[in-house]
Formats: sequence, structure tokens, C-alpha cells
Amino acid sequence: MSLALGIEGSIARLRIDRAQKRNAFNQAMWEALPRLVGQAMADPKVRLLVLESATPGIFCAGADISELLDKSPDASWRAANHAAINRAQYELTRASKPTLAFIDGDCVGGGCGLALACDLRVSTPRARFGITPAKLGLVYPLHDTKLLVDLVGPSQAKRLLFTGTLIDADEALRIGLIDRIADTPDAEVEAIAAASPHSQRETKAMIRRILDGQTDGDEATRAAFADAFTLPDFQEGVRAFTEKRRPSFGN
Repeated sequence: MSLALGIEGSIARLRIDRAQKRNAFNQAMWEALPRLVGQAMADPKVRLLVLESATPGIFCAGADISELLDKSPDASWRAANHAAINRAQYELTRASKPTLAFIDGDCVGGGCGLALACDLRVSTPRARFGITPAKLGLVYPLHDTKLLVDLVGPSQAKRLLFTGTLIDADEALRIGLIDRIADTPDAEVEAIAAASPHSQRETKAMIRRILDGQTDGDEATRAAFADAFTLPDFQEGVRAFTEKRRPSFGN
């Protein structure tokens, strides 16, 4: 297995471990990712899923080109590969709990798609980013292209996709592709783990509605707002505020 899920307290770490191929994803890895994400989301202890490399200096080189060259003449394999990639990206994007990609090294093609599918992206200064289908005569999937446009806007998305250019961490931060440059994601991990899981889940669902095109509140969003006042996280948050202490939220 080239993907490994580990639970460390309230943090799930999904590690890419295929250094000999620069962590390139093959079909088996695309198929395994949704199951591992689902396993992390189902664990009541988990507050946050971190997607990272098991090897410093490598994040993910994208799809395994040698497998593509070998299998792509087979139309049934192409269809299965497309379906597996779409499902992996879809399930990661819509995971119920917060997700964070920690990027150290090259983050290219499908690897960049994995980072885009996470809620937050923290990279080290040596990270590089590129989306390179135009260098191979291929087309980036619509779902991943939308994630890119949502982050950086259509003009920057076109520049990255038209050229396949690799950009450094500073430029990635400037255009909104990543959220912070740091040697570790510890600040984000600690802050997310300390906050209300109920608020995070509902906020993530609310933002997904907006990104999917909803512009007005409905019965479900109004209920989410109103019901929060009746739940344990609100009660604990208010007590902690009045007692001038850090809140201790449940799961």
C-alpha cells in the first residue's frame, strides 16, 4: 500500500508513501483514497485530516505516467481510471471534517488536484506547484479545474493550465493557491483541533453550498444557524468565555 492512514489523538494523517515514483498516484492509490478518507471521517476522535508525504521533500508528482503509457490504449481502463480519480477528488473535497494538505516539495498535476481538494494548504518554502496536462496533450478534469478556479480565479487558472508552468511557494501564496508558507502546519492543526467541531462541520457544509452555486438561505441553512444555540458546543463556548478559559469541546 502506497497510502497509509494513521490516527494521532484527534489528528488523522493520510501519508503518501511512494518515494521511488515521487509519490505519483497509480490506479490502486486513487481507488484506496476514498476508503481511507471515509475511515478518518467515521472516527469520532478525529477533528482534522492532514494529507502529507511520508518522505520530506516530495509531495506528489501527479498521476503515474508509466502506468498511463502502459494502460491508456485500453478504453475500459481509461474509463475506470477517470472514475477513480473523480471519486477520490470528490470524496476528499466533500469530507465532513476539515482537511489540510501539507506540501513539501513538488506538487504537480493530480498532486496539485489533491491539494486543491483539501480545505487548507500549507507549504514549505521549497514547494513548487504546477498543473501540467498541456505538456502531455491531456485535459484536466472539470471537477479539479473548478477547484482551481474557485481558489485563484479564471485568469490565473488559465495561465497555469495553458502553460503547465511550475511556480514557487511565494507565487502560489500571492495568487491564493496556498494559504500559508511554513516549515510545519502545526499552527493550523492546533487551532482547528481546539475549535468547535460542530461549527467547523456546519461551516464547511455552508461554504460548499456557496461554491456549488447557492446564493440564498433555505430551511436547512436557517435550521443550522438556529439549532447551534441549543447544542453542547454553544453551551461550552459560552461557559468558557464567561470563565475566561479555553473551551473544551466534545466531538
